[in-house]
Amino acid sequence: MPERVRHDEGGASRTVPPRLGLPNPGDGVGLREEHYPHLMRTPPAAWGVDWFEVISENYLDNEGYGMRVLEHVAAHRPVVMHGVSLSIGSTAALDMAYLAKLKALAARVSPLWISDHLCWTGIGGLNSHDLLPMPLTEESLAHTAGRVRMVQEYLGRPIIFENPSTYLEFQASRMPEWEFIGRLAEDTGCGLLLDVNNVHVSAFNHGFDPLDYIDAVPANHVVQVHLAGPSDHGTHLIDTHDRPVPDSVWPLYARAWEHCGPVATLLEWDAHIPPFDELLAELAKAKAVRERLGLKTLVAA
Repeated sequence: MPERVRHDEGGASRTVPPRLGLPNPGDGVGLREEHYPHLMRTPPAAWGVDWFEVISENYLDNEGYGMRVLEHVAAHRPVVMHGVSLSIGSTAALDMAYLAKLKALAARVSPLWISDHLCWTGIGGLNSHDLLPMPLTEESLAHTAGRVRMVQEYLGRPIIFENPSTYLEFQASRMPEWEFIGRLAEDTGCGLLLDVNNVHVSAFNHGFDPLDYIDAVPANHVVQVHLAGPSDHGTHLIDTHDRPVPDSVWPLYARAWEHCGPVATLLEWDAHIPPFDELLAELAKAKAVRERLGLKTLVAA
């Protein structure tokens, strides 16, 4: 597999370790119902975006218009499946019916990868519809790693895990989240989705330095970065994905790019969704940030 080579302004270069054999598709946005009409009436060459991320659950058991749009998009751009229901940290048994549907959807649209969150979502058969925080302990890490291996074996591919925004912490936790997720990746071979907005939210809520988080994650496992806009409630931030990326997040994105090198970038916007051209204007800020770094990123032949 080609190695990624980074060149600084002085011409020096260094190799960035390859990432699980997965490509860097460029800059993308989430596929949202509000933009279906635009995407269906606009020639794909004029979409102005490199790739799309889809919420997996929106297309499971879906044979309606949404699936027609997804198949049209997937015929013209790379797509990634991003889920919210895997509940990888739960003590409940893995939901094999859900995994079967996930695998079938992947066979249908050929995503570059499948991702979900480092969290649990419920207990006793009840779904909280929230991405609940993990107890960051050795026991929890071993338990989660075993489940990751089972999921990857069933899907036949590495799965990518995102760091969620958190608002509470377990008193039993014995390590920072960046150590937990980094060790999980190195132990299981899974990929990482580094959500720099979530790092910002959690750092504000819990009082740690967000740069410590970004600098600690294993760069060779990071295959994607998320950007989004949270709500500021004074004493805490809420990850609402309903506004532009705040000024305080862009330096974290720059640090992630410096640490990880060329990595897929995705702008999330899930509520109060703007017109597609406004979404692209916000996404374009990511390219401007990278250009200001003075780094050029090449892929060796």
